[in-house]
This record gives sequence, structure tokens and C-alpha cells, in this order.
Amino acid sequence: MKRASIITYGCQMNVNESAKIKKIFQNLGYDITEEIDNADAVFLNTCTVREGAATQIFGKLGELKALKEKRGTIIGVTGCFAQEQGEELVKKFPIIDIVMGNQNIGRIPQAIEKIENNESTHEVYTDNEDELPPRLDAEFGSDQTASISITYGCNNFCTFCIVPYVRGRERSVPLEEIVKDVEQYVKKGAKEIVLLGQNVNSYGKDFKNGDNFAKLLDEICKVKGDYIVRFVSPHPRDFTDDVIDVIAKNDKISKCLHLPLQSGSSQILRKMGRGYTKEKYLALVDKIKSKIPGVALTADIIVGFPGETEEDFLDTIDVVQKVSFDNSYMFMYSIRKGTKAATMDNQIDESVKKERLQRLMEVQNKCSFNESSKYKDKIVRVLVEGPSKKNKEVLSGRTSTNKIVLFKGDIALKGQFVNVKINECKTWTLYGEIV
Repeated sequence: MKRASIITYGCQMNVNESAKIKKIFQNLGYDITEEIDNADAVFLNTCTVREGAATQIFGKLGELKALKEKRGTIIGVTGCFAQEQGEELVKKFPIIDIVMGNQNIGRIPQAIEKIENNESTHEVYTDNEDELPPRLDAEFGSDQTASISITYGCNNFCTFCIVPYVRGRERSVPLEEIVKDVEQYVKKGAKEIVLLGQNVNSYGKDFKNGDNFAKLLDEICKVKGDYIVRFVSPHPRDFTDDVIDVIAKNDKISKCLHLPLQSGSSQILRKMGRGYTKEKYLALVDKIKSKIPGVALTADIIVGFPGETEEDFLDTIDVVQKVSFDNSYMFMYSIRKGTKAATMDNQIDESVKKERLQRLMEVQNKCSFNESSKYKDKIVRVLVEGPSKKNKEVLSGRTSTNKIVLFKGDIALKGQFVNVKINECKTWTLYGEIV
């Protein structure tokens, strides 16, 4: 039997799409393998958010050259980098047989057939960017977690981001299809449903029937079963009251909300094209915390954006301290060709970026520890994920607020919800016992 290997770079959307690519190959009669040297087809599902992504991908393609010469392995490149580069990829690396953007993965069978039958030397598909990719009953590497893409593309055009240029404009998946997917995965035993999109809470803006993100969440929660719903990533500008109200009233929806900040400075936010100010962001946080007691908030933050002054940076520190995020994903700004920010004046020196990132991380670590400490002596509901990666003697699970909890218990509890009393709190991990 033929074997295919899929290598994934980038975000959860890519992980989701890789699962679909694997399913397509399985439907074609291929076994999926992680042993690249024995593969008859190798597909790289790529990312292009960061400038350095190309170096990583080119390096892997260099490694695959020998495999191509030895076995005649079919080499494919999909994802955002493939969408961005198109024909240029084949010119740089003639070993590549197939190049296709995210929305074209449903055409893998016809591309494979043409290459296998020597009907074509290279197949390049980077069109159809306004179409929705195929819906497939894919496996996601976990029998208790299923991810579902609810939107594709992005209309925001933040000045630092390449995504709208490679994933196209926003397209929403019909509500009925998403609910059907949820029903299907819950019936198969999924305990965690993850909704994916570049901006999930703009869901439905391209519809004329009134369907929106709040309605989608409400309909999903009507599906019978014991499971938790998470979603990434929302945009603060589109976080409406009806979405907050639906989250507040439904216990099935995770009480960990990712609220990308990017900067605490209104001046920098304007240059980023984010559509909100420091004050509006803090007002939204206050509203969420008042309506959803015990909510955990996380954020994305960029330091060293072009023109960021010390005062701007201190505004970011101020927001982090006022909100007290459970966790933040913090990055130094890096130039991304093709974006508006890449050509802005007053690019920040790397040494300044590094120093600011270090200061921000120290503040965030204190906030993370303070938020974890609030769980001491509390009883929390935990979804058991299995043995801890670092200590097989204990189980690991996550709360509705996405806190990692370690505790002793029978492996048979995997995939079940249990109540755990928290006895010890560390910055990133809680320790307890089943009650």
C-alpha cells in the first residue's frame, strides 16, 4: 500500500486542514506515516505569517530532494506559503509536483492522478480563493478533541499581517453544516469542540439570513452531550454584547476567552489598523468580567511595532496589569514583506525590542501566577486528557478556563469530566485531588 506523510507548520487552522489532507489521502488508499523516508507522497502544509517561515520550508524542501531522486516521491506544498508563492515555488524547487492554496485541497485527488499518470509535470492551484474548502470527517490526532473551521479568510487587513492576502476575504460556513459537524463529533465521543477562524466573531457577516456568531454558539450548545466548546480567535472590535451573553448563560462554552490586544497604546493600535483604542479595549474587558464571573482572559501582544515609543510600551504594560491576563502570547515585531507596516518609518532596533519583550514577560508572569493562585482550595471541573507528559504517574486535564491541572487517578478516566480540589498553584499548573 502507498504511504503519505503530512508535515504541518503554523496555526490551528493548518492543523485542522492537515487532518483533512490526511483523510483525502486515506480515501485515495494511502496509509499515513510519519516516516518520510518511506513515503510515496510528502505534503508540506505551510505558514507564511512570519518572514522566517520561508527559510524553514526551503530547508525541508532541500532535505526532500534526495528522497525525490531515490523514490520518485510526489512532493506537494499547500497552505498560506503555497498560496502566496504559487508558480514561483516550482521555479525555485523543480522537485515540487503540486502547489495549492488552502481553499484548493479538495483538488488533491485530481492533482495526484495527473502526476501519477504523467499527464502533467507540475500542478499549481491558487485560484478559487472565494470558495469554501471541502467539509471532511477528519481525525484530529485526539479521540476527544475535534476542530471545526467556521470561517475562512479575513477582512481586517491589520497593517502587520499577511493573512488577508493569502487566505482571501471572509467566508462563513453555513450554520447548519457546523451544527451537523458538532453532532457528528459528539456522537463519536468528542468532549472538546474547537471552533476556528481568523476572526470567529465576525461569523455570518457575509450572510443575509441573520445568522451570526452568537446564534451559532447558542445552536451548538443545544446539541445533546457532555462537552466543552472553545473558539479562536476573536477580534475585540467585533466582540458584541449578544456573544458575551451567550457565553455567560451556557456552561458548555469555555470560560477562557482569547482577546488579542497587540498593543496597549491607542496611537500604535491606530497604526496597526486594529479598530479600537486602549480605552475601548479596557471597557470591553470590564464588561466581560462583570457578565462572566471567573472568566480567564488571554491575549496576543506585539512589542517594537514601528514608531513605538517608551510611553507607548508603558501603555501596553498598563493594560496587561489592569486586565491581569492568565497568559499572553508575546512577540517582537518582525517585518513581513507585503504588509503596510513593513514600509513604515521608525522601525525599532532589535535590542530595544528584546529589552521590552523581557520586561513584558516579567509583568505577565506575575499576572499569571496571581491568577493561578486564585484557584487554591477551589473545586474545579476538569476534562481528563490522559497521563501527564512529564510524569506518567499522574493525570493531566484542563478546566473550562483552560488551566492545566495535574492529579492522581485511573487512566480509564481519560475523556471524562471529574471534579478536582486544587491544593497547590504554580504559575502555569494547578495540582489537586479528585473529590
